[in-house]
Amino acid sequence: MHVNNLVWLRDDLRLEDNPALYYAALQGDIRVVMTVSPKQWQEHNESPAKTALRIALFNRVAEQLAQKGIRAEVIEAPTFKDIADKLADYCQTHRVQAVWFNEELPVNEQRRDEAVIAKLQRLNIDCHKQACDLIVPREVLNQQGLPFKVFTPFFKRWLSMLVEQNPIPFSPPTEQSEAIPYQAYQPNWLTSYREDLWPADQQSISQRLWQFCYLKEEHYSAHRDMPNEPGTSLLSPYLALGALGPRECLFALQYVSEQQGRDWRDSVWLKELAWRDFYRQLMKHFPRLSKGKAFKTNTEGLIWQSDESLLLAWQQGRTGFPIIDAAMRQLNQTGWMHNRLRMICASFFCKLMFADWRKGEAYFMQTLIDGEFAANNGGWQWSASTGCDAAPYFRVFNPTRQSQTYDKSGDFIRRFVPELAGLDNKAIHEPSSAQRQACTYPEPVIDYKSARQYAIDAFANL
Repeated sequence: MHVNNLVWLRDDLRLEDNPALYYAALQGDIRVVMTVSPKQWQEHNESPAKTALRIALFNRVAEQLAQKGIRAEVIEAPTFKDIADKLADYCQTHRVQAVWFNEELPVNEQRRDEAVIAKLQRLNIDCHKQACDLIVPREVLNQQGLPFKVFTPFFKRWLSMLVEQNPIPFSPPTEQSEAIPYQAYQPNWLTSYREDLWPADQQSISQRLWQFCYLKEEHYSAHRDMPNEPGTSLLSPYLALGALGPRECLFALQYVSEQQGRDWRDSVWLKELAWRDFYRQLMKHFPRLSKGKAFKTNTEGLIWQSDESLLLAWQQGRTGFPIIDAAMRQLNQTGWMHNRLRMICASFFCKLMFADWRKGEAYFMQTLIDGEFAANNGGWQWSASTGCDAAPYFRVFNPTRQSQTYDKSGDFIRRFVPELAGLDNKAIHEPSSAQRQACTYPEPVIDYKSARQYAIDAFANL
């Protein structure tokens, strides 16, 4: 079948609310491809779990497209550098006249797209780059036309632009012909992931969004910090891979808020979605963030400590700080970590272990199923006080106090550090030496007070 328009999917694996898919389908019949770059993903520290979910999501999208008579295929290109030639060959084989895709903002992705556009234009193939996957896709700038470096004023401007535009989700493509067969893509290097926790079908994802908006979103600010309560949306893997569109989230939030007589603009969850836009826009305005550089250039002068045994203890959840160990074991077992715990673990890593934030950032990316480069980088640099609108350097989380505040009864710790399950609600946050010995649980790997002082002095002396 001769089709002029090709849609190139990347981390936007959905039919609903997909600008490239929507505008391409307006032109007539379409084909769809996804480029698979395992070597590049490895270099980018993408976790095996995230890669497995990505492939599962594409297979589900391809099945849905096949039902509509739209062909979806995979182009294997080990690294981004291989994509331009492979895509060009595909376009020539299938006599494609135009390629449609949604913009991505990190530096390597930008370079990949520039190379593809240059190659295709030489072959007289049109390229239609749609706005990036943000709720407010236009640049959010201050009155001087410069990017915001602080979140609060960014959010005000973002919200006013949002109210002006009120973007609605793009509709999916309609039926093109009778259903065609689709053979699932299953490369031999693919590992498994926790499908019980992260289903890949659109119905489950959509249900998760609407159930959250109806049942939990109103109480999100009260419950989101408690790791033992199911107070968060659990949508992050789907947002990271674009299985859920940002305008879909906004639409669900607005619809349910109106039903329940609330003002959607007051939503704390909306602010979290705005942080996602904020960190992604920073990637575009400050390319050094994509190159392992600190946002605050003066903090490049910090001399981080390097202790492999400490690093390993943190990675394995054997630091002797129960809340840190529970969080790290949750990450290792499920591919996900509660957001409050990400902050506590990152602060512990950068401020108390005084380890280079880049190593922590890399480990999270290598393990998280929802590892999203901009948000992960933003969160780590925030915790390390090296980033944009970061925590002030003298703010150092006390892991024991955080534990007592947010996991009062210790139930989260009991779930992931079962050797401490028998301790009472007080002791579980800070076991005595005798209790540690009896439970075969390690002594703390650092002394909180002196480690905190060391970090504060190091920043003060910059």
